[in-house]
Parts: sequence; C-alpha cells; structure tokens
Amino acid sequence: MTDNSTVRQRDLKLFRKLLEGRKRDILQESERAVGAMNNESEEACADPTDRAALESDRNFLLRMRDRERKLLSKISEAFARLEDGSYGRCEECGGEIGIERLKARPVTTLCIACKSAQEEREQKI
Repeated sequence: MTDNSTVRQRDLKLFRKLLEGRKRDILQESERAVGAMNNESEEACADPTDRAALESDRNFLLRMRDRERKLLSKISEAFARLEDGSYGRCEECGGEIGIERLKARPVTTLCIACKSAQEEREQKI
C-alpha cells in the first residue's frame, strides 16, 4: 500500500518535468522562429503577391509567439504553485483538479466543473 503523500510527490515531479519540457520546447521554437525571420530577405520578394504572403506568414508567426509568451507566463505561475503547495487545487472552489486534467493541461488552475461553469458564463455574454 502506498502513502498518498508519496503518490502526490511523484505526481508533482511528473508535472514539474512536463512543465520544464514544455518551457524548453517553447523557448527553442522561439529562437528558431526569430532566426528564420531575421534570415528572410525583404528584397527577395519583389513580387507584391509574394511579399503579401510573406507578411501574412510573419503575422501568423508573431501571433503564435504571442500565444507562447502567454503560455510561458502560465508555466511560471504553475511553477510558483508547485513551490507554494497550491498546485493541483482549483482556484475557484478549492477542490482537487483531477490528474488526467492536469496531464492534459498542466497549467490549468480550474477543475473541470469550474472550467465548464466559466465557459457557460462566457457563452451567455
């Protein structure tokens, strides 16, 4: 029979590894994207259609980088919750967030019931 606190510690280590891996992946992809953007030659696109396509691609890439920047912030907040012992607790009801939900979205702060209720409220607006 295993001790609940031992299982909990093992789970917390797993989530720390998941978060560290995701953070590393985002930072590596960001470096590659910035390098690719810097290497593109503006003058290589004399054709207005090619230039428009390049600008569209850049805008998409910048939107992706902005989403990843926000995710990095959420990852930092998750690390803080790991440190202060509140990781895995719903910030709305105080109940436990299920392990499967945390595996799917390790930065989450709401249990599935509270997240569902939040989405319902947002749809009514």
